[in-house]
Amino acid sequence: MKISGSRRDPSTSLGMTSKARRPLSTSVLQARDDDESRSGAEEILKKIRGLEIKTRALVETAFAGDYHSVFKGRGMNFEEVREYQPGDEIRAIDWNVTARLGSPFVKKFTEERELTVMLIVDVSASGNFGSTSQSKRELAAEVACLLAFSAIRNNDKVGLLLFSDRLELFIAPKKGRSHTLRIIREILFFDPVGRGTNPAAALDHLNKIVTRRAVVFFISDFQAEDFSRALAVTARRHDLIAIRIQDERESVLPPVGIITLEDAETGDQIEINAADSNVRRQFAQLAQAQLTETLRVLRQNRIDRIDLRTGDDYLPALRSFFKQRERRMMVR
Repeated sequence: MKISGSRRDPSTSLGMTSKARRPLSTSVLQARDDDESRSGAEEILKKIRGLEIKTRALVETAFAGDYHSVFKGRGMNFEEVREYQPGDEIRAIDWNVTARLGSPFVKKFTEERELTVMLIVDVSASGNFGSTSQSKRELAAEVACLLAFSAIRNNDKVGLLLFSDRLELFIAPKKGRSHTLRIIREILFFDPVGRGTNPAAALDHLNKIVTRRAVVFFISDFQAEDFSRALAVTARRHDLIAIRIQDERESVLPPVGIITLEDAETGDQIEINAADSNVRRQFAQLAQAQLTETLRVLRQNRIDRIDLRTGDDYLPALRSFFKQRERRMMVR
């Protein structure tokens, strides 16, 4: 049954005919646009502020020491000499100063903590998918924000590279809260031009423009054509950590009958019967084969990885990764 009816012009007030209608003045239209613009800006600021509060709280409590203990600086800086005290390392004695002053003095060093941290975030169309209240891109944004605030808290520089099937945005590494908030804003609200995925181009650009060794967090769902060569090159030049973002429905189909699946990046569609156990099994096998290949490439190039899933608490997985990495470093 169709329901038809006349459409009233939205600019026509009740009881006013079309002839009696007067056009809205330019100033009124401009005022409406300004109000909408202010409302949108306030909503953006509200979301950024909310995410800042949440991630800062995590950085300053549960996540506080994990980042610092794992990512060391480039070396030690000489700070001063002071008189020897019982318990000081004999190797730290400055023999020249000791001979000149007639009593033992030791050199004092501080760790050069400053690092360059790069966040490489996949903003292709596949990231818009989410079967829970959270999309893959929203999860990636929150994790990236947590890492950005961890870096800033440790006085490290942080930069951002967003990519789809092209390089979408590059923000050079810097320090400071305002710089970090800009990075968060771009991660949350950047509107990419491309829909596909070309991680190899993003990694190649990173290797050309960031010449000094950096800590690189590569945040993606890894749904792309083979880019193992670019991963291998980046892993040799930088400390590369892969953060794999997934949604449960990308590997497990519910038995819900006939459904249409669409590739978010190409628009291609396929209709399947999810009530058929054979179809569900084949779907799961394809997902497992893709995962197996991804893990093989990461292991082959000794790239650490963190697996995260929409709808799950990401903090335990992050903390577990940092603890395991710290233990590995102690063994070395």
